[in-house]
Amino acid sequence: MIRETSARGAVGLEWFKSSYSSSSEGDSCVEVAAAPGAVHVRDSKDLSVPELAFGETAWTGFVSYAAGR
Repeated sequence: MIRETSARGAVGLEWFKSSYSSSSEGDSCVEVAAAPGAVHVRDSKDLSVPELAFGETAWTGFVSYAAGR
């Protein structure tokens, strides 16, 4: 995982993106940051776009679905 402290949006978030993201794929990925009660998601290429926030249950369901479980 690659970490980055938030410079905009919700204050004090520590952003992560997959270490599998590389320039060979055009850096097309999202970054996530966990906060009490929510997981924030943003576009890694366009930080001017507002981030999204998902409740813990919704995020857990998404990750389980994406992982094929």
